[in-house]
Amino acid sequence: MGAYVREYVPRDIPTVGDAPAEGTLVIRLGYRGEGFCGFAEQPGKRTVAGELRRALECALRRPCELTCAGRTDAGVHAVAQYVSVPVSAPELELACDRLRRSLVALTPDDLSVQELYRAAPDFSARFDAQMRRYRYRICAGDARPVMAWDHAWWYKGSLDAAAMDAAAQALVGEHDFKSFCKAASAVDKPTSRYIASLHVAEVEEASERLVAVDVEGNAFLHNMVRTIVGTLVEVGRGHRDAAWVADALAARDRAAAGPCAPARGLTFMAVDYPEGSLLPW
Repeated sequence: MGAYVREYVPRDIPTVGDAPAEGTLVIRLGYRGEGFCGFAEQPGKRTVAGELRRALECALRRPCELTCAGRTDAGVHAVAQYVSVPVSAPELELACDRLRRSLVALTPDDLSVQELYRAAPDFSARFDAQMRRYRYRICAGDARPVMAWDHAWWYKGSLDAAAMDAAAQALVGEHDFKSFCKAASAVDKPTSRYIASLHVAEVEEASERLVAVDVEGNAFLHNMVRTIVGTLVEVGRGHRDAAWVADALAARDRAAAGPCAPARGLTFMAVDYPEGSLLPW
C-alpha cells in the first residue's frame, strides 16, 4: 500500500502584531496528561496550551497564538507533541539555549519543553503534519501495574494480543471511521481517515509485560484511537471475532463498535513532517 500524500494548499502568512511573521518557532514537547484537562485551552481549566502560552508570552513579552499537531483529550499523554508559533525577525535572533531555558523555567513539572526548531513563516504544526503516531498501553492481568500505573490501562483479565492484531488489519487503509469516533463530533463533518499501520503486540517496558497498540495515520477523529483500542479489546478477551471489527467499520454507526478505552493508556508518540521543513533553532 502506498504512502499517504497530502495535497499542498498555499496558506496566508500569519502576523505578529501588525506585521507579517518572518518565521515560525516550533516546539517539541511532552506532558503527563493526568493533571491536564486536555491540550486545548478551556475557561477556568488547566490545559497544556494554557500553560505553554503563558510561558511563551512571558518569554517573548507579547500575546501568542499556538497551533498543535493534534489536540489530546484530558488525561492523554505526549512524548513528542509539536506546537508552532509565528515569530518576528528580532525573535528569530534569540539564542536557542536561553529561550529553551526560559521556557523550561516557566512551565510546570508535568510539561517538558524538549527541543526548539525554526520553520517557514507559513508552517503549521497541524496542517504540515504528514503522519501522527500513538501508542496505547494495556496492563492485562490480576497484578496491579507499578511503573506503568499512570500511563497504562489496567485491564483485570487476559488478552490475546495476536487475535487483536489480526482483527486490527481490517482498519488499515483509508476508510470512513464514523463508527470509531465520538458521535457528536461526527455530525456534518467528514469522517474518512487513512491508517498507515496498526499493530498489537506484547512488549516489556521497565520490567513489566504490557499489550501495546501502535497506530500511525494521517489524522484522527475525536476518541478514534481509544475506540479502536476498546473494540480490539473485545476481540482480545474472546467476546468478539475478527469479522466483527470489519462489520463495525462498515456500519458507520458508533453503536456498532466497542467502548472507548480510558484516556490514561494513550500517548501521543510522534509526528512526521516534510523533510527539511524543521531546522535547528
